[in-house]
Amino acid sequence: MGWAIALHGGAGDIPLSLPPERRLPREAGLRHCLDVGITALKAHKHPLDVVELVARELENHPHFNAGKGSVLTTAGTVEMEACIMDGKTKKCGAVSGLSTVVNAISLARLVMEKTPHIYLGFDGAEAFAREQGLETVDPSYFITPENIERLKQAQEADRVQIDYTQPVQKEVKNGAAVANGDSQIGTVGCVAVDVEGNLASATSTGGLVNKMVGRIGDTPIIGAGTYANHLCAVSATGRGEAIIRGTIARDVAAVIEFKGLSLVEAAAYVVDQVPPGNAGLVAVSSTGEVAMPFNTTGMFRACATEDGYSEIAIWDSPSK
Repeated sequence: MGWAIALHGGAGDIPLSLPPERRLPREAGLRHCLDVGITALKAHKHPLDVVELVARELENHPHFNAGKGSVLTTAGTVEMEACIMDGKTKKCGAVSGLSTVVNAISLARLVMEKTPHIYLGFDGAEAFAREQGLETVDPSYFITPENIERLKQAQEADRVQIDYTQPVQKEVKNGAAVANGDSQIGTVGCVAVDVEGNLASATSTGGLVNKMVGRIGDTPIIGAGTYANHLCAVSATGRGEAIIRGTIARDVAAVIEFKGLSLVEAAAYVVDQVPPGNAGLVAVSSTGEVAMPFNTTGMFRACATEDGYSEIAIWDSPSK
């Protein structure tokens, strides 16, 4: 038994040739957020507080697809969503369709703690945020020049894009990847367990580039993009529709419980059931195990455990 934490900055078609100016800020962001989480766990903060804190840091980082830096809908607007869940009580909160709330994950927690409901969306969620005194800003705060360009590329290619999909040049066939193209930014998530085995999960996202207005992905759906119980906590990333069909976050817990697999075995098994190129996840168990499998080219990820192990990575290690 010991504390453990894992976080992700999105999975997708991340080229091995990703230039340093695109890679380094994201690696630095992961390192900073991991340090924030480790410090909180060492200070005996509850995992629910830890995952919210780390998710807020990730939301505030413009290089990830959540909060500031969220990707744009077909209409050029931002619609953010988030979810948080406590393993011991299975209490959870979720939000969708946010366009002014600075930290969607904190609104999700308020839905969990201050309402009789689990899920609020769009105008109702925005009104509740104002009622609770959460920080709100003009929607333009969230829209970055990079994401305006990414929307333009997606619309020219007539496609909806998963995190980190590489832009398509007009002169090549639709679907061809550009090796040195701008890396697309990704959904964020964090899972944590403390020394007493308490578990929590948090996920936050801007969704898919060029998504239809009103589209809801896996992030705020309990058991799909986010889940925690007495056995494990899971946060998923990738193509939401595939993750929802596979109920992958809940399946990890189910496979542990009903097949008797370890966390690492269960997480690998579940990701394997999703069509290639569509999903990744981070997970921790009540005993301090960590798993970070993905079936995309890469996944921005980081983890640490009480015994001193830590990792920050994007692609598979050469030894695998």
